Amino acid sequence: MQSAYVGHDSGHYQVMTSRGYNKLAQILSGNCLTGISIAWWKWTHNAHHIACNSLDHDPDLQHIPVFAVSSHFFTSLTSSFYGRTLNFDPLARFLVSYQHWTYYPVMIVARVNLFVQTFLLLFSNRSVPDRGFNIMGILVFWTWFPLLVSCLPNWPERIMFVLASFAVTSIQHVQFTLNHFSANVYVGLPTGNDWFEKQTSGTIDISCPSMMDWFFGGLQFQLEHHLFPRLPRCHLRKVSPLVRELCKKHKLPYRSLSFWEANKSTIRTLRTAALQARDLTNPAPKNLLWEAFNTHG
Repeated sequence: MQSAYVGHDSGHYQVMTSRGYNKLAQILSGNCLTGISIAWWKWTHNAHHIACNSLDHDPDLQHIPVFAVSSHFFTSLTSSFYGRTLNFDPLARFLVSYQHWTYYPVMIVARVNLFVQTFLLLFSNRSVPDRGFNIMGILVFWTWFPLLVSCLPNWPERIMFVLASFAVTSIQHVQFTLNHFSANVYVGLPTGNDWFEKQTSGTIDISCPSMMDWFFGGLQFQLEHHLFPRLPRCHLRKVSPLVRELCKKHKLPYRSLSFWEANKSTIRTLRTAALQARDLTNPAPKNLLWEAFNTHG
């Protein structure tokens, strides 16, 4: 998790004094230590910052067929980022109908998807900056990590170790989604005059004491990070009161929830979309148990 935070910070060119040294930090902390290509991360993350929480432009919200944070996805939106239609087919309807139950289990194995996305990009026909260095970096990861796992005495322990490592990093995946899944969404690109407003409406901060800043890697100040992406994480807490006052002055949302409340808000958003998807697949009258559960929670 900490390596990924360093990869994120160096990806924003916050860590080192030069672009070259930052690139070195990116490859080491991202590719070599986590197995996730910094080239893939930049490709998606830049789009996320430009069009935060745009359903058709922000790849961080485009998780069909597994998750849908809005009923807009039920119309099979066309992803401007991926250049394809996000088909809301029967499989997607089924999976989304239970997404508030599958959210945490999926987060546990979400790292596998990042590995797959890394390989798909690096070995595609797309133009990839520093492709050679990125491939070398992931080769380093896929050398040391299997060797580490092979030191365990038997296959059951090896499988348990890998699953445990995925479960630990799932905390980070949960955090990434808490910042945006239950925030406001829209379709299209932000205009030149509403970019600031889109950032405030599309992000949620996680409130925590300063001693926990290391745990959240600075991303608990998500709005501050989106407004000042080049600002090192050690300064985010300092500018937070200024951003709060600015939002208050211009009557813009500034949402800061506890980790627990942010989880509840995310599950609530997923559940709302899940029940809407369930209505699409089963418009027949519900039984009494269904009505009791979904009316009264």
